[in-house]
Amino acid sequence: MLSKSIAKLVQYGVETGLVPECEKNYTVNLLLDVFKEDEYTEPEETFHAVDLEETLDELLDEAVKRNLIEDSIVYRDLFDTRIMNCLMPRPAQVQKEFWDKYKNSPQEATDYFYKLSQDSNYIRRYRVKKDQKWKVDSPYGEIDITINLSKPEKDPKAIAAARNAKTSSYPKCLLCPENEGYAGRVNHPARQNHRIIPITINDTPWGFQYSPYVYYNEHCIVFNSCHTPMKIERNAFIKLFDFVKLFPHYFLGSNADLPIVGGSILSHDHFQGGHYTFAMAKAGIEQHVTIPGYEDVEAGIVKWPLSVLRIRHKDSDRLVDLATHVLEVWRGYTDEAAFVFAETDGEPHNTITPIARKVGDMYELDLTLRNNITTEEHPLGVYHPHAQYHHIKKENIGLIEVMGLAVLPARLKEEMELLEEYILEGKDIASDEKIEKHAAWAKEFLPKYPDINKDNVHEILQKEIGIVFTHVLEDAGVYKCTPEGRQAFMRFIEKL
Repeated sequence: MLSKSIAKLVQYGVETGLVPECEKNYTVNLLLDVFKEDEYTEPEETFHAVDLEETLDELLDEAVKRNLIEDSIVYRDLFDTRIMNCLMPRPAQVQKEFWDKYKNSPQEATDYFYKLSQDSNYIRRYRVKKDQKWKVDSPYGEIDITINLSKPEKDPKAIAAARNAKTSSYPKCLLCPENEGYAGRVNHPARQNHRIIPITINDTPWGFQYSPYVYYNEHCIVFNSCHTPMKIERNAFIKLFDFVKLFPHYFLGSNADLPIVGGSILSHDHFQGGHYTFAMAKAGIEQHVTIPGYEDVEAGIVKWPLSVLRIRHKDSDRLVDLATHVLEVWRGYTDEAAFVFAETDGEPHNTITPIARKVGDMYELDLTLRNNITTEEHPLGVYHPHAQYHHIKKENIGLIEVMGLAVLPARLKEEMELLEEYILEGKDIASDEKIEKHAAWAKEFLPKYPDINKDNVHEILQKEIGIVFTHVLEDAGVYKCTPEGRQAFMRFIEKL
């Protein structure tokens, strides 16, 4: 049985290009060593179009049977990554292949690297497929919704093991370059099948990789080779455009550098990008503005629930200069009438979430104004999802949500299925502890739909989730999309 599963996996490696024909025996022997097995019998049957998930499950079951691992998702994930490492080309080979293809075109290089990241099971295709994704119309365009199901739940045994595990500072975090090839442990994922492309931006060494959870097409992460905190400053804008010049088919953006509005790993300087056009990028300019000293730069307020100033120019240096100016003014800007405070009790509140892209021969930079002030009424943040929407989205609004993609918690899948059942059967939603949090919401939207049946209830819930997320984005906007909000936004722009 082990020989057959190994043969299948090696054939998968050949079919995907991970394993050259001349390395088949070598790969078989690496796999035998992982299983502490001395014998191998070449199966008589031949294999093609091998199912990776099925084959890895066979091998993991064998590892459990041989007492090599415990039968738990955490230990299985650690072990199947070790298995896949037997098929992986060395980092130098991947880098050479990438840059050889880059000579033809940047897109050819990223196509190769993205496919490798999937074929290697670093991006687990079969898990990502489980994510629920749909689009919903909003006053601001078609927004994206996803319920993230690709991160597996840890079992209690693994949680206890992680809690009791010896603390380690290596790698310092999940974004450090030392993760490449790391075997992992119960409280840190295995990364033996992980590869990084070294790049230079702003004359400093950075790394380019993909997110293992790909919330959207070719979701990439660009990170500083040094473990250094995130900071939105002039250099951040330079780095964004340096990357976009290297890969003009990708956008690149940064989370904000303050808690609440950051929503990411603030301890390691990094950006996120990819090959996808978000609703925010499609949104048009609602009001054009002219900024003194930058009359040559096209600028305007974007028709978007968050407060976004879009600036465009053929010369990215002009955008870097203007963005730096906007950031410096915004950092120190207070408008009490609009409840915008630069700081309270010495704690800074204002920062920016920037997103850079190239559109035709123009460079474009969206500057999303953020503020993380809290009050007694809104202890998690005034410009954060308000309590009435926490049943759907309570987490921080980071870069991905800012651009118009809701990343919603896995719990919603089961809750929505249960809610559908209660709605169709006319049962009391508040009577079930799993979905009682949704009772007030359902009571509010149900009267809009006189005919709810099993054929349309799922679509109705998806639409209503989209409406809630739109309100969440409006909550996160410092300046509301109202005449008063726009006047307050213009008061800031007039200070530039």
